[in-house]
Amino acid sequence: MQTVSENAAFGGVQGVYRHASRVTGCEMTFGLFLPAEARLHPVPLLWYLSGLTCTHENAMTKAHAQEHAARHGLAVVFPDTSPRGEGVADDDAYDLGQGAGFYVNATQDPWAAHFRMWDYISDELPRVLMANFALEEDRQAITGHSMGGHGALTLAMHLPGRFASASAFAPIANPTASDWGRKQFAAYLGKDKSLWAAHDASLLMRERGLNCPVMVDQGSADQFLDLLRPETLAHAMAARRQPGVFRMQPGYDHSYFFVASFMADHIEFHAKALSQ
Repeated sequence: MQTVSENAAFGGVQGVYRHASRVTGCEMTFGLFLPAEARLHPVPLLWYLSGLTCTHENAMTKAHAQEHAARHGLAVVFPDTSPRGEGVADDDAYDLGQGAGFYVNATQDPWAAHFRMWDYISDELPRVLMANFALEEDRQAITGHSMGGHGALTLAMHLPGRFASASAFAPIANPTASDWGRKQFAAYLGKDKSLWAAHDASLLMRERGLNCPVMVDQGSADQFLDLLRPETLAHAMAARRQPGVFRMQPGYDHSYFFVASFMADHIEFHAKALSQ
């Protein structure tokens, strides 16, 4: 593993690291914030999954997570959103290919060779992190924004017991019924729509729900509301009688200004769950 950079931040260290991934067949880069406590003992880990077009860097520099995580003694990992590099399939559209992995394992050409972000996030990167940093394997939580909110919720529902809590900022809540989902699932997973349901947070919520606390924030002025379909997730939570919080925040859009505005709430939410 290569250290790309390390910077002091809020008493801890914000690092960027690169490693060869067997799962994606290319080099992968991630950011990791370690609070001061990590110098003394392993600390809990919060996953932050980013949205369309993002790399590891966007949330790392714009979400303002480090200050709040340092206050609670939490590490935060910022993975990339897709495989990248020479020989990795791509598309001219911003919402397919590199920067748009959708946290699934692609089964269709030309994506199947590298686009295995489900296995990367759920298995390979956790093993890399636990082997190289002072982190507590049994104390993890997960959050994400937009496409990353979709990934955070679906991973939490498929991996019961892995995460103490799950949250999302403006998640792509019902991708099987949205152009942010149908296009990508058809490309990555094929035309059999029965395979898509396993990656739809609203359908999963109705089917199985979450066995951990959940919190969702959505801006009422989000320019992508028709693509995100938050009402479908809210209805599924109500139908499931899922314990949790769904908040419609008046006047907020889809930007990192929205994410940064409520990051303190989300980190406090996860810190409370991780302390129990």
